[in-house]
Order: sequence, then C-alpha cells, then structure tokens
Amino acid sequence: MPTQEDLKQLVKEKYSQIANQEIKVNLSSCCGAGGNSEEVYNIMTDDYTEVEGHVQDADLGLGCGLPTQFAKIQAGQTVVDLGSGAGNDAFIARHETGPTGKVIGVDFVTEMIKKARTNADKMGFNNVEFRYGDIEDMPITDSSVDVVVSNCVLNLLPAKDKIFNEIQRVLKDGGHFSISDIVLKGALPEALRQSAEMYAGCVAGAIQKTDYLDLIKEAGFNNITIQKEKPIIIPDDILSKYLQGEALASFKNGDTGIFSITVFAQKGKSTSKYKAIDFGFEQGAVCDPNSGCC
Repeated sequence: MPTQEDLKQLVKEKYSQIANQEIKVNLSSCCGAGGNSEEVYNIMTDDYTEVEGHVQDADLGLGCGLPTQFAKIQAGQTVVDLGSGAGNDAFIARHETGPTGKVIGVDFVTEMIKKARTNADKMGFNNVEFRYGDIEDMPITDSSVDVVVSNCVLNLLPAKDKIFNEIQRVLKDGGHFSISDIVLKGALPEALRQSAEMYAGCVAGAIQKTDYLDLIKEAGFNNITIQKEKPIIIPDDILSKYLQGEALASFKNGDTGIFSITVFAQKGKSTSKYKAIDFGFEQGAVCDPNSGCC
C-alpha cells in the first residue's frame, strides 16, 4: 500500500513529465495521464480561450473547471493559486485583481514553476510570482490572502484535510476560496483505484463528494456552496485499459459517478448572497441551477 509520501512523489514525477507535453495530449487524457483517448477530446477541462486574461502558453489543459469565473476577485486583492502549474489560472486572476493586486502561485513541481516564471516574464507581469512549495505547508503568511483558487489539484494529494486547514490559515477573516476539483459518487472499481496512472490522472485520488464537503466544514469554513457541477465521462478506450467485459459494463451502467465540482467557502462571518439549499450541513449551501449562478 503506497504511503502519502509515495503518492506525492508519484504526482511530482508525473507532472514533471506533463509539464513538457503538448496541450492536445493533456486534453485528450485524464489530466495529462492515464493514456489518451481517440474517441473524446477535452475530457476534463473547460474552455479558457474566451476568458479575459488567458495566456495560451500557460494553458496546459490540466484543469477541470473555471474557478476564477466564480471566485469574486476584486481589484487590489491578494490571490493565491494552489498547484499553479504553468500559470494559467494565476494570470486570469491577475486580470481580475489588476495592477494594484497581487497573485501568488504555489506548486511543488520544479518544471511547472520554471514554465510559469518564464510565462510571467514574457508577459511583463510584475505582480505575479510563483513560489516553490507544498500546498500542505504553504510558503504564505498567516491571514494575508483575500482569495484562494485552485483547479483540479487537491484530488491529487492524499492529505486534503491539511490543505483545507492551510487555506483557513492563510486567508484573511472574511476571505474565501473557489476551488474546482474531482469528486466521486459511489466506489471506484479496484483496478482504477489502484492505478498509478489514474491517480496522476485526477481520478483514483478523488474522494466521495460528501467526504470532500465534510473536510471543508471540519476546517471551519462557512457558506459552503457548490457553484458548478458537471459529470466527467472517461472514454471507453481509456477505461478498457483497466476494466474489461462485465467489469467495464458494470462500471458504465452502475451508480458510480465522477464529477467536477467548483466549491466556494468563506472564512469567518458569513456574507454570501448565494441562495442556500440545505445539503445536510448545519451551515452550507449549494448553487440552485435555476438561480442563474451555475
């Protein structure tokens, strides 16, 4: 059974390789790993090309949502992007926070930090910096951040409770996060759960949606809100590498679901204007699709 450190090392190694892959390879796979599909293009990520602040060289196609779209970033704020990769979400956050704000990207893959810094230099961005560090122990001062964003990163790391506690530590009182991530409904087949490729591919490391939301609540956050949710369908030509025959059919026709969710939560006093719909927490909300916020 791999330890937490084994899993983190696996992620480092895989994403060191992924840093230098072409975007089309990443888009046609599960977060750049787990093989490539000839059937489906753009398996995980949303389309960034029309988003203001998008920098093509920084977009590696590794996300599973658009957290900056929901992050309510204001001019002059300090924003942290967890698992910042080549800088894609950090640069979009910079567009929102403007020249008077500051964006800090944190990543523990050296190749990603190098690419992000190169992209920032090319663009002449002086208020975006990229720090090498572990998001379980962020190189960020206590209570210094207005907004935290992250895109398809926490599911890769085993100690998600530590990460949410770190987010709580670095946020100012009243600060908030908007995070896109992969979660599950139902148990993954053992062959997928044990696959190193699928772990690095943002699937095998995912946990149950209810457990994920519980971790956020246990870290002390208020206004827990699902801003967007979409199913992730793994194509047959990838699945068939791990599942065959009845096992493949059972997985496809069963009640197990893989989803991308974008979650908002706030530190300190609740001031959210989201319409609350109880989902079993004493404090918490999900976005009502009929309200126009999704």
